[in-house]
Amino acid sequence: MHALDVLGDPVRRRLLELLRDGEQAAGELGGRVGEEFGISQPAVSQHLRVLREAGLARVRAVGNRRLYVLEPAPLQEVDAWLEPYRAHWAHRLDALDTEIRRGRRDRSTP
Repeated sequence: MHALDVLGDPVRRRLLELLRDGEQAAGELGGRVGEEFGISQPAVSQHLRVLREAGLARVRAVGNRRLYVLEPAPLQEVDAWLEPYRAHWAHRLDALDTEIRRGRRDRSTP
């Protein structure tokens, strides 16, 4: 499964957001995401499996705990795929920055 297919699911995107902060136990992820999305621990485990199989997360066992960590390589591939499309919004962001700066300048001028 391609990373973009995996990222299409809001539960998996949320799991990746949580993993962005560092390694986390499956139980902690399951509790937090399960509560936020109203899904069971087994459902969260399925989403974690999809992330593992897509190479977006890695798991290691420590005793009876399973610790997950983000794997950035597939996200770098997504970033590279998006690169040609950035031109469509980059100039708008530049224009917004200009307007913000202009507004600040106008407010600070007596």
